[in-house]
Amino acid sequence: MKTILVVDDEFDILTVWGLLLERHGYTVMTASNGAAALEQIRRARPDIIVSDCMMPVMSGLQLCAALYADPVLRDIPILLCSAAADIPAQPNPTIAYARKPLSFDTLLAMLERMLA
Repeated sequence: MKTILVVDDEFDILTVWGLLLERHGYTVMTASNGAAALEQIRRARPDIIVSDCMMPVMSGLQLCAALYADPVLRDIPILLCSAAADIPAQPNPTIAYARKPLSFDTLLAMLERMLA
């Protein structure tokens, strides 16, 4: 069973995506910002991360940079999501990008491709 960390400052997204991903057989961890996510990742490494881009405390971009700076964590695949039209490109080749609003079917298909 694959573990997905969902990082978003919107409680509704964490709840709905968490429940739907669990129904599709994934183990789900959640965090409300990048700093909390980084703490969780260091305790229990997920197979993939789905992160919002704009969050308080530590943004998704800052989380990606912190993960990339750590040789032990830099190979975790990340799906970075944003409502913004343009997300600054990151040096990490394991990052995929998705534009919000993102349907659950699209999210699921992207995760399945990235985990294959």
